[in-house]
Amino acid sequence: MTPRFLATAALAAIMGFASMPAMANSIFVDQYGWSNEAGGTQTGRRNATGIYQDGYRNSATSEQRGRRNTVAIGQDGSRNKATATQYGARNAAGIAQFGTGHQAMVVQDGLGNITAGVQVGRNCSATTSQAGSGNVAAFVQTCR
Repeated sequence: MTPRFLATAALAAIMGFASMPAMANSIFVDQYGWSNEAGGTQTGRRNATGIYQDGYRNSATSEQRGRRNTVAIGQDGSRNKATATQYGARNAAGIAQFGTGHQAMVVQDGLGNITAGVQVGRNCSATTSQAGSGNVAAFVQTCR
């Protein structure tokens, strides 16, 4: 290897690492309990997903295509299922479920849409779908 090759490779590596955080997507998953499932896909730039699950047999998934979309899912209990799908830019979705057997689905397609929801108790179900720009939706439920 020549010194010129090494210098070029080092410069390319530095430039790659320096530019990566500005365009990087991020996902984090914290799970406590047993048999919890989490998954996600991200295409684009600066998308962020955070999933927290405590209990057993909870499931959370996120799909993001675009840029600067955010998903936050928190579940405490058992057999809860949450799904968030985002296409576009600057959409935000938050789902919190406490209890057993809840289902929540959020679909956002557009720019700057916001959905937030909380379900408490047993067997609540919520679905929101947003298309276009600047839509805001919220759901709050207690079920027995």
